[in-house]
Formats: sequence, structure tokens, C-alpha cells
Amino acid sequence: MSRQVILLAALAALVPISAIIALLSGSSNVGTDDLLAYFSADITPLTKTILALRAERALDGFIVGGLLSMAGALLQVLLRNPLAEPYILGISGGAGVVTLVALLLGISSAWMPLTAFAGALFSTLLVFSISFSNGTWTTDRLLLTGVVIAAGWSAIISFLLTISSQQQIQGMLFWLMGDLSQSSQTAAGLLILPVTFLLSWGIARPLNLLLRGEQQAAALGENISLLRMIIFILAAAMTATAVSMAGSIGFVGLIIPHALRLLGLHDYRLLLPAAVLAGGCFLVLADTIARTLLAPQQIPVGVITALLGVPIFLLLLQRQYNAR
Repeated sequence: MSRQVILLAALAALVPISAIIALLSGSSNVGTDDLLAYFSADITPLTKTILALRAERALDGFIVGGLLSMAGALLQVLLRNPLAEPYILGISGGAGVVTLVALLLGISSAWMPLTAFAGALFSTLLVFSISFSNGTWTTDRLLLTGVVIAAGWSAIISFLLTISSQQQIQGMLFWLMGDLSQSSQTAAGLLILPVTFLLSWGIARPLNLLLRGEQQAAALGENISLLRMIIFILAAAMTATAVSMAGSIGFVGLIIPHALRLLGLHDYRLLLPAAVLAGGCFLVLADTIARTLLAPQQIPVGVITALLGVPIFLLLLQRQYNAR
């Protein structure tokens, strides 16, 4: 059995383990006996409610983590740069701004997936159109453009918070920092995750060719313009769904794909399913830490991912600079 298959099997086994940890952790004591008795009459209604809430939150965390990890993997192969991910490129910020504007205008939260997708797609097109303004582009230029656009979205978000009412600010701040406690788009996530995974896995071979460079992929018969557009749309849909479910959570798309490559997964036929499993488990465990570290007070899960992601980002940046 190859090392890659063993790694995939280990990640698959980590899914129920991370779920059990999430179900048993929290400010209210719930034991393994309660978990085993969930479907029986030997459990109190309160305990059953607590387990149901934790299970739904763990499911949301897995969906969001899987989507962000896949989006990061797609953007990194497009740019051939391990520093690319939705948060850093401003895609998350664009989705967040449009969604916040819609909420401030009184538009129903049921429209959040569509408003987030519109913002993510607009931000993606903005970043790439600016980078292509003179007909050519480099990964460094595109990455720097994304960082600047992300800073612009952050300024707009600060303005929106300034003009918001006191009743709205706290919920908006938690959502912007990444918060799974108020997620209401589980159904959308359950649809988008498998659909975008299958579509991404369907272009795994072209993605592997793209890793060698656009010219070589084109020489082997790939339509680079079409492939680039597909990656844009898929990454925007994944990011938008994640933002509509949990707000802006950074660095998941940076950490997970890079870690998987370090473990030897370079073939996108294996990297994509591994990214879903690892990203989902990572965010479930990060959210468990966020819920329990200062229990009963909860920390936004985006704070935990940022605390882990910032040093890793700086390390990758230093390694990339030293490699030149």
C-alpha cells in the first residue's frame, strides 16, 4: 500500500475522531455514555439538545474547512505559489463586504449564499483583471494585488461597522472574525461541498499539467483560458459558501494544502480529497478549541486559525524568499 493511500486512510479515520472530540468537549459535561445513549431513552432532553447543537456545529465546521482548503489548493496551482489562498487574495473580504451591505439593507439572510458568491466572484475578477491590465501577469504581481485589494475590503468593512447600530456590531464582529455559532446555511454547504469537489476532481488531470506551467499544459492540449475561468468560479463558489456559513476565516486554505504537499501529496486526484478531509477536521478541532479554551466564553474560530496561520505564512514567505 502506497504512502499516499495510507495518508488518505488516516485522514478518513480522523473525521470520526475529530467529531467525537467536538461532541464531548464544551462547558456542559457530556460523557461517552451520553453519546452512546443518544438514540435511546436513557438520555435527558437537555443532553440530547446539547449533543445535537454540537453535532450541527461540527458538521458546519467540516464543510467550511473542506471548502476553504479546496479553494486554497485550486488557487495555489493556478498561481503556482504556496502563499495563495482566499483570505490573502481578498476573495473572502469581497464576499464579506457584499454580504454585510446586504444585511445592513435589510435583505434576508436566506440570500447570504448568493450575495457572498457575488462578492467573491467580483473580488476574484477585480484582482485578476488588475493583474492582467497590461496583458501579462506574474504570480508575485497577482499576489500583491490580492493583498492590496484585501486591505481595501478591510477598510470598507471598518466603515460599515462604524455606521452600524450598537445592536448589530457585536454579531457582525464575531461573524467577520469567523464564527460557527450563528451558522444558518448548512443545507447550502451540504450541496456546494460535494458538487464543487466533484467538479474540481473532474479537472484533476489538467490541474496536474498546470503544475508544470501554463505553456507546457497548453502544449499538451489544455485550454488554459477555460481552465483558469473554471478555477476562478469554483474558488469563488467555495469561498462564498464558507463566508456565508461562518464569516471570514483565514489561513485554512494556506495551511492545509501546503502541509499535504509536504507529506507527499502532489497529485490532485489525491490532494483534493485529502484537502477536504484535512481541512474539515482541522476546522472542527480549531472550533473545539475556540469553544473550550475560555469556556463558557467562546472565541471566534477565525482567531484560532489566524494564530496558527500567521507564523506559518511568515515561514513560507521566508522560505520562498531564500529560495530565490
